Amino acid sequence: MSPRTADAVPTRPARFTLDPSFTVGEVDPRLFGSFVEHLGRCVYTGIFEPDHPSADEAGIRTDVLELIRELGVTTIRYPGGNFVSGYKWEDSVGPVEDRPRRLDLAWRSTETNRFGLSEYIAFLKKIGPQAEPMMAINLGTRGVAEALELQEYANHPEGTALSDLRRAHGDKDPFGIRLWCLGNEMDGPWQTGHKTAAEYGRIAAETARAMRQIDPSVELVACGSSGQWMSTFAAWEATVLQETYDLVDYISLHAYYEPRDGDLESFLASAVDMESFIENVVATCDHVGARLKSKKKINLSFDEWNVWYAAEWHGIENSDSRDWAQAPRLLENNYSVLDAVVFGSLLIALLRHADRVTVACLAQLVNVIAPIMTEPGGPAWRQTTFFPFAQASKYGRGQVLDVRVDSPTYETEKYGEADLLHATAVRAEDGSVTVFAVNRSRTQSLPLQVTLNGLGLTSVVEHSALADADPDARNTLTHPQRVTPHQVSGTTLSDGTLSAVLEPLSWNVIRLAEGLSRV
Repeated sequence: MSPRTADAVPTRPARFTLDPSFTVGEVDPRLFGSFVEHLGRCVYTGIFEPDHPSADEAGIRTDVLELIRELGVTTIRYPGGNFVSGYKWEDSVGPVEDRPRRLDLAWRSTETNRFGLSEYIAFLKKIGPQAEPMMAINLGTRGVAEALELQEYANHPEGTALSDLRRAHGDKDPFGIRLWCLGNEMDGPWQTGHKTAAEYGRIAAETARAMRQIDPSVELVACGSSGQWMSTFAAWEATVLQETYDLVDYISLHAYYEPRDGDLESFLASAVDMESFIENVVATCDHVGARLKSKKKINLSFDEWNVWYAAEWHGIENSDSRDWAQAPRLLENNYSVLDAVVFGSLLIALLRHADRVTVACLAQLVNVIAPIMTEPGGPAWRQTTFFPFAQASKYGRGQVLDVRVDSPTYETEKYGEADLLHATAVRAEDGSVTVFAVNRSRTQSLPLQVTLNGLGLTSVVEHSALADADPDARNTLTHPQRVTPHQVSGTTLSDGTLSAVLEPLSWNVIRLAEGLSRV
């Protein structure tokens, strides 16, 4: 018998049961975070373009601000990423005309420092109160002393040299940064200042201990592996946590996915790897905790995740054509419907582990592998991946219900057998429930039946789907609204059973509540 593929006709519906007695955990708003790095055009001509027609008095593009608010991002990690491992925070404060231009080794670019720490905090305030800073510290080329100086400048009210310097620079109020990353991807040989696990564990512990002397309430993220594929994976986490377990609150995970060698079946099942990654890191954390006889639980900060066509980048990474340009066009992936469906599945994976993944950052926010694109001097528009994130952020707040699917399956080269259905559900405070579901079949619709126990739901509010007859359809500068979610008819809730049909290769949002049906 030939292997089943995601194109095979489902022989039966996919099913699962929802019951309020069986839950995963409460969704932390930080799960819908994002990431702004000084990389390519994320900052310059992305969020910051003083000469743009929509720019406000601080140079922030208001058209981009509107889209960011619509996207629903919360925590925003800054300023890197690989960039942070060569970063001098002092370069980014004070009068703009006095700030130095520097070589950025990470992306072989020139950094002007026109947008810096103060501008970042002001940018977050313009997004709204939900936008929380997540500051990364340079533990590549710098160390404990510089971290403490940054913390004092940013957070101490007044009366010291650095806090008074901040006030002299025009920021009288402390920035109130609570969430700090202790370096970035320090396990990676590509990282400026790369360290062994033992070396990093020591400096992370020393930095954490010192920062807590200033403020015991800070929340700290230790660097985990840059991917499950790293040869040092798990051993790295175990060594780092042995040093830092009682000093940090989170350990980080980073993961990016792309199709390799035309293997779309495995690409569609990327979330299988993401869920495995999460569960393996949780197991490692808990093993270290048990060994240390600690009752503390380390949570996970999945502070870089996305679909990224990294092979394209590696093709030019060492090219002579990269000549220290200022804000060059780098990593500007244009996402298809196929990419958006995989992206939505990754969101589902995060929600399914909301009990331990309590921080997550989509990398990145604008232009660089991002849901929002801009043209210098021109418009801003939504990529296909914008829509799953915005919907998940809006409707994925509350208690995640335990979803265990009974689904037709198919075979993948990388991950073995995978379900055609990937799904989760979130119950809001008002009792309404939103089902997020992906059909991984590229050609066949997938019937779905959900049994609802004890939830008091009587109607389908809406069934929205992102799908297209052309899986390669994209939103572009010339066709910015080629792909948008559409409403699906025929979805019903009767006698405690939700019945729906998921279009081929689709991201679905099905909202359920008490009252009259709107579908």
